[in-house]
Amino acid sequence: MGAMSGPAQVFEARRTTRSAGATRKLGVRLGELLEPGDVVALVGELGAGKTQLIRGACEGAQVPAQEVASPTFAIVAQYRGRLPVFHADLYRVADEDELHATGFFDLVGGPGATLVEWADRIPGALPAERLELRLAHDPARPSVRHLEVRGTGARHAALARALLAPAPRGAVR
Repeated sequence: MGAMSGPAQVFEARRTTRSAGATRKLGVRLGELLEPGDVVALVGELGAGKTQLIRGACEGAQVPAQEVASPTFAIVAQYRGRLPVFHADLYRVADEDELHATGFFDLVGGPGATLVEWADRIPGALPAERLELRLAHDPARPSVRHLEVRGTGARHAALARALLAPAPRGAVR
């Protein structure tokens, strides 16, 4: 179900989660896999599950739950877990200049993992090599989310593959 193409390594796949809990669980798995320099772009309409996925990723990265909040007003929040996690929400950002003023560009690809909600709002803000997760509601089933996963570049393609790999036998997820 995955595809490799061209000189840049790309892995693409689709998945469906059947509840908010399952979306969060996928986030936990992501958080367990994150490494310094990882960039994760989340795209989807309001209520699509971006925040659930980020809360799960922070849990998987061992960030204390009480630290995790939506940075809609701060734009960028930094959390301490087994690695630094930078959580950006670009919903209210007007343009790249405004984003630059937040120090966001100094964090991307740095000593922590960068998780970006509403990544499509400022198209040039993220590097081409990244993990992109597009979430969409299922109109017929309110708790179901459809995910498009795309990892671009060797590291992020490997991250996408690992994120969607079946759990090893006996593993608790």
